[in-house]
Amino acid sequence: MSDGEPQSTLRELHATLLSPRYWLTVGIVVLVFWITGPFGTLEAMGAVKRLAFWLLLQGAAFAIATIASAVADRALAGLLKNKLARMMIGSALAAAPIGAWIVVLQAGLMGDPVTLDEFIQQTAVSLPLCILFCLLIYLTASWTESAPIQPTEQSSPTAPPPNEAVNSEPQEPPAILARLKPETRGRLLRLSVQDHYTEVVTSRGRDLILLRFSDAIKETGATPGLRVHRSHWVADDIVRRLSRGPNRLVLELADGSEIPVSRTYAAEVRDRFGDRG
Repeated sequence: MSDGEPQSTLRELHATLLSPRYWLTVGIVVLVFWITGPFGTLEAMGAVKRLAFWLLLQGAAFAIATIASAVADRALAGLLKNKLARMMIGSALAAAPIGAWIVVLQAGLMGDPVTLDEFIQQTAVSLPLCILFCLLIYLTASWTESAPIQPTEQSSPTAPPPNEAVNSEPQEPPAILARLKPETRGRLLRLSVQDHYTEVVTSRGRDLILLRFSDAIKETGATPGLRVHRSHWVADDIVRRLSRGPNRLVLELADGSEIPVSRTYAAEVRDRFGDRG
């Protein structure tokens, strides 16, 4: 594992734990378990105690499974190509600490004895739930793999930009690519603000980096491109056409996405891309 990979794992984990979708998923699971009261909690606990029990249990269980999945995803990257399989292994290993936490909660809130047999039983019960947690995390987490952007005639990795001479000297790769995971280091296409992060989109996928947007733009280096919005920068050769939306200009990109153009940058965008309307 290279020095940059643990930092990448921490960025992904941080972004996941800040994701509203992630916490919405946890909240829905807690609500379902609170209302239905499985595993005898409906009969053994009142509504308030049952809510506290499932909040403490599911909150910790999701956190443990998320961390275990992230660590396994990174640690097993060189052995398994499938991301979900790597995450499943980590989530399965989380069954033991989750089982231990259930035993502790039951002892504290229900007065059950702490025994090895109870720990083994709760670990066995937790295992299929950990698999379910992993699927939910995979579907909702911010590090879920994005499909690589398919190159088109206008965004072919081997074709030079329209305004670049065929015999020009090879350029140094933009510095920002060194911050990405190795598998996503491709031709730089665009940058976008995502909460406290900058999302970097390349011809090989996308990644989140903890870097101010203005600093990220500086690290695009000699890549021909333009800031078109306070939250968006695009490379010249991915722009398909410039069109007018209901209230503002919009850049249609070769990957099918649309990027709004703010008034601050409208004149410069018209000068650069007006002939692609």
